[in-house]
Amino acid sequence: MFESVQGMLDEHAALQKELSDPAVYADQSLARKLGRRSAQLNGIVDSYNTWHGLEGDLAAAREMATEDPEFAAEVPELEAQLEIAQERLRRLLIPRDPNDSRDVILEVKGGEGGDEAALFAGDLLRMYMRYADSRGWKTEIISATESDLGGYKDVQMAVKGSSRDPAEGVYARLKFEGGVHRVQRVPVTESQGRIHTSAAGVLVLPEVDEPEEVDLNQNDLKIDVYRSSGPGGQSVNTTDSAVRITHLPTGIVVAMQNEKSQLQNREAAMRVLRSRLLAHQQAEIDAANSDIRKSQIRTMDRSERIRTYNYPENRIADHRTGYKAYNLDTVMNGDLEPVVQSAIEMDEQARLDAIGADTP
Repeated sequence: MFESVQGMLDEHAALQKELSDPAVYADQSLARKLGRRSAQLNGIVDSYNTWHGLEGDLAAAREMATEDPEFAAEVPELEAQLEIAQERLRRLLIPRDPNDSRDVILEVKGGEGGDEAALFAGDLLRMYMRYADSRGWKTEIISATESDLGGYKDVQMAVKGSSRDPAEGVYARLKFEGGVHRVQRVPVTESQGRIHTSAAGVLVLPEVDEPEEVDLNQNDLKIDVYRSSGPGGQSVNTTDSAVRITHLPTGIVVAMQNEKSQLQNREAAMRVLRSRLLAHQQAEIDAANSDIRKSQIRTMDRSERIRTYNYPENRIADHRTGYKAYNLDTVMNGDLEPVVQSAIEMDEQARLDAIGADTP
């Protein structure tokens, strides 16, 4: 088994040789590309070496077991260790999303429910910020449109990690957060104490490292400038500093107004536009390979209701994975890992099942 590993071992060795050459770092884009691929292979190489070593140890122990009781006693333990190592390697060999090691731009937008939806969008943003902090990630608000009661009509936040392990990448952990998040609670504006249902949409975009990664023709862009405004529509700037960029071929529109400088707003808008175009390109690839992707958890579809947050019962429920817990208060305080892990495990199992179905 694991016949495909040898090619990866050879590729990893070749990458290490390339990365040890100082000349490679004259091209930072190439160095990042090689580094990302090396990180993708590191876990596989380490896991393969562990499995291969245990296989040799077990063979030796079995050979000596008839002559030495101590070796015989080691056989069951080594068999158990080998089984665990084999399963870990098998999961690592599941084809990964090429964007798993990337940082992300996370967008939260209040949906149905007016002011209450905007308040919930703010609660979700804080949840993600606290989760990011618990993992040692850095966050940066790129753009935000506040509501009159202090929530967010929409907000965009960059999340940056430091691990080069794709399995620990920001996108790998957050990509399943995309979709509709539904909340059930008594709004602060409700005088009768009735429970209302509202929603917020989340979109998770892999961030582009290099502008050259996305084919972006300036002739395809329509750029408008206008005066920015705050909650309720009041003017917050007397100059045309806000920027709206429309990518004509796809119809993707990005607007930025948080910065006082038109140049800063334009740079922020281009940053988000590149990420949206990267996601758009990946969606087209996924559509072309629908047979491969159909069993996986959908990731960035804002129309899919993925989770319910029930405050009266202190309950959180993920509708894709079946995960349910009665610790909503701690989840909203950033303890999101068990929920995230349930989505990752379900996706991995779906990929394994797909591989098994394709094996004659």
